[in-house]
Amino acid sequence: MNFCHFEAIRIQKLLRSHGLSPVHSQGQNFLVDLDLARHIVTLSGVGPSDRVVEIGPGLGSLTRPLLEKTGRLWCVERDSRLVPLLRQTAEGLGELHIITGDALHQDYQALADRLGGPLRVVANLPYQISSPLLLHFLEQRRAFQTLTLMFQKEVAHRLAASPGNKEYGTLSVYCQLWSRVEVVLEVPPTAFHPVPKVNSAVVHMTLQEQPTVLVSDPAALTRVVRAAFGQRRKTLTNALKGLSTDVPAWLLRANIDGQRRGETLTLDEFARLVATGD
Repeated sequence: MNFCHFEAIRIQKLLRSHGLSPVHSQGQNFLVDLDLARHIVTLSGVGPSDRVVEIGPGLGSLTRPLLEKTGRLWCVERDSRLVPLLRQTAEGLGELHIITGDALHQDYQALADRLGGPLRVVANLPYQISSPLLLHFLEQRRAFQTLTLMFQKEVAHRLAASPGNKEYGTLSVYCQLWSRVEVVLEVPPTAFHPVPKVNSAVVHMTLQEQPTVLVSDPAALTRVVRAAFGQRRKTLTNALKGLSTDVPAWLLRANIDGQRRGETLTLDEFARLVATGD
């Protein structure tokens, strides 16, 4: 019987003693591999001088090593029932600030301004909201320095995928436009309680002040990327029809073959499409 199993039993007993159980609809899969939690914190690179935010701390498996490393931590937890347990778990380890609410509706720029600089996020994300939450972070990207996030394995590899790879898509473009993306760790289902039916992976993203390529119109980029990946089997000539009255001429100006598909375009080519559009 390994340590993860003992930790899972401890968590079950702790929850039962407070009349609680994991809420599936909120994606509550608690991390029970504490060695792995410490390793994630090490990979994040956070230290005492950083303004660190944890999303969905749950029962504190990441919270404890984060506090040990930094001495102070801000947590966003939607389930108010877990707050007393979280405070109990983190007692004596450092300065813990808990924001009770939905991570999707937080003003992270305001928090960064209040704390005096960009934030570093470390989180085991609820998988149901992982993609919308990542987009929310990117919309407020000036609020962040780094994001070290646990995703479903397929999503993690999608973020770092290269053009021409079947995993390359809308999230790949947005993430790589504004950050350097690395998949730094793969995590088995047995690291969690309850045990999920999917594998997981940790992604480390370093945000950039300037985009990887210059984009003249960010809103136009969003329209082009969504159209290009909207129906992946379509050629660009067909996929972009709703955005221009003369797609072949547009593609010619951008020096892009209309028989290609969106998944083959580099960031630079997406930027050229925006710059040469109607």
